[in-house]
Amino acid sequence: MFALLGQLLSGCAAGPAESAPPSALPSAPASAEPVQSQPARPGPITVADQAGREVTLDAPAERIVSCYYLVTASLLTLGQKDKVVGVELKADSRELYKLAAPEFLDLPGVGSGKETNIEAIAALEPDLVLLPKKQLEAAETLAGLGIPTAVVEPESYESFNALIALLGTLCGCEEQAGALTAYYDGVVERVTGLTKDVERPAVYLAGAASYLRTCAGGMYQREMIEMAGGSCVSQDIQGRAWADVSAEQLAAWDPEAVFSVSYAEYALDDIRGDAALSGLRAVKEDRLYTVPSEIEAWDYPQPSSILGLLWMTHILHPELVSREEYVKEAQGFYQTYFGLEVSEEQLGV
Repeated sequence: MFALLGQLLSGCAAGPAESAPPSALPSAPASAEPVQSQPARPGPITVADQAGREVTLDAPAERIVSCYYLVTASLLTLGQKDKVVGVELKADSRELYKLAAPEFLDLPGVGSGKETNIEAIAALEPDLVLLPKKQLEAAETLAGLGIPTAVVEPESYESFNALIALLGTLCGCEEQAGALTAYYDGVVERVTGLTKDVERPAVYLAGAASYLRTCAGGMYQREMIEMAGGSCVSQDIQGRAWADVSAEQLAAWDPEAVFSVSYAEYALDDIRGDAALSGLRAVKEDRLYTVPSEIEAWDYPQPSSILGLLWMTHILHPELVSREEYVKEAQGFYQTYFGLEVSEEQLGV
């Protein structure tokens, strides 16, 4: 970690405005072992969660229930998997868990963004529950039962960093959280420096349920596209939720590139075969792409989204970040934080 911080400090000293070569991108620590949990520090902890609620723990959490995949994946990256006693529903569908935390497949699934099983959570006797903001009412119910519960909403670059800091404090792993944020910030600063003065192609991000569903301007995915040197055509849509659009609207936007999420319920050929979209520049030039990977979605606001940022930069500006570089970065990331050796096929590239 000290080596990583030294690398980041030297790499960022020139400032993001410098057009450093892509090889200067900060890399994940070159450790052969996954990040390990630190001993919890003693004493009470009081923080404000991402809904502005006060959360107090008697000591750093040792029994954690996470009902949100973005949080569970972040806890894994921070080396906290041994503390997790309950997870979100459908955890057995997560390839990352199968590879890096197979024990999660046997843990009780007790909640999601749509529902929370209060009784099942209470039975696990957690000293910390982590819920998405959509489950704010359930958080208040759990808090009323004397179960400390934090609400999170990492729907922006800034709030993602705040989530990592919050988890670091609540779990007593501030050093890991600080190192992860430093690595993440280092890559972002370098990429945004590289893309600062580039011509920005118009990009459309198609959502999961339909290719006529896209990210609103308040979503993390819009920020990723812009940091990667693109212009998100749906940036003026208000809110932080996926939004339906018409084929006519998509045709009017006429994006130069279309990104489809890896968890889409349709194929890129469905877009190519839609007569109403045959005039799109992206279709005519065959610039339709699926955001990697097979292990986890790189467009989610979670630690691996840094890999999605590098991939997007490569697709939009291959002269700035090469395929070899982002693949190497991705393989180093999974080796460092999860102890996994992953193939290009697993990365979905």
